[in-house]
Amino acid sequence: MKHAETVTFGGSALNRGGHLRSDPEELNAARHDPAARCVLLWRGKPLVRGAALDRLVRLPMDHALLADADAHAPPIILGRDDDGAPIFARDVSAWAPHGSEDPALGQFVDPSEQRHPDLPDDHAFAELRRIMTRLDARDAELAATAKAVISWHDSHGFCARCGAASEVAQGGWQRKCPACGTHHFPRTDPVVIMLITHGDKVLMGRSPGWPAGMFSLLAGFVEPGETLEAAVRREVFEEAGVAVGHVGYLASQPWPFPASLMFGCWGHALSEDIQIDPVEIEHAMWVPRDEMQDAFDGRHPVLKPARKGAIAHFLLENWLADTLA
Repeated sequence: MKHAETVTFGGSALNRGGHLRSDPEELNAARHDPAARCVLLWRGKPLVRGAALDRLVRLPMDHALLADADAHAPPIILGRDDDGAPIFARDVSAWAPHGSEDPALGQFVDPSEQRHPDLPDDHAFAELRRIMTRLDARDAELAATAKAVISWHDSHGFCARCGAASEVAQGGWQRKCPACGTHHFPRTDPVVIMLITHGDKVLMGRSPGWPAGMFSLLAGFVEPGETLEAAVRREVFEEAGVAVGHVGYLASQPWPFPASLMFGCWGHALSEDIQIDPVEIEHAMWVPRDEMQDAFDGRHPVLKPARKGAIAHFLLENWLADTLA
């Protein structure tokens, strides 16, 4: 589709330096390159800087703050920046902030910011959902990649085959079991998100616990043995009771919460009859194009658009502008 590469977390054409992962000597040389830099995450939050927290911080590999990183988790190679400098990522979640800087719990988006005493005042760890639209394409891709891979390591410390503790390999892009020899790789969960239309209306839904007025496109995980088209039809029928006919693909988006690939699809509904599954969603409705435009313009009395930066917002924005094809 038009403008597909402008979706958040995509389009920066990062050189991921895949050859470095399997060459220990080159990887070690990259780690000790004076130009090498490191992206830091604290409990899933990237370190950013600036008055608007809109720039991803790249620290030297020998920065004192990296002493807070897990010694058993070597740096993860993310690739090379445009200037050729190696870029790594490390998790510094062992650091404990003090007082009011503790994360806000139970909120839809964490608004808290954590500032390390060894860094300038305009440096902070901030929730990626909150700042994702402020970052340029390269910073967004680096932050998303680092968050997804570090999250995978956090939850895959043991071999799924024999249960033994696994070890980091391939520059952070593999875990190897020393007991049974099984190799494990970072997983990405495929998710379909659907722009379902009937005439000049679009199907919108909301999940329990979302902020008042917030609606989005329906979405769901692709099941084993299932095509994207089948997943679209199944998820829409399961959640909203709406039968869907023709289905097509539009664009994709990496979604590091924790590690999904969103496949943006479109589909034509066969009717406007809705019967929601209350376990899946709280409410679903058909929204006419003019009302959705009002929501995007901030004029709708109830409806709020999907979150900026999410592929749902991207698809709806292009639907309103007739730039999907």
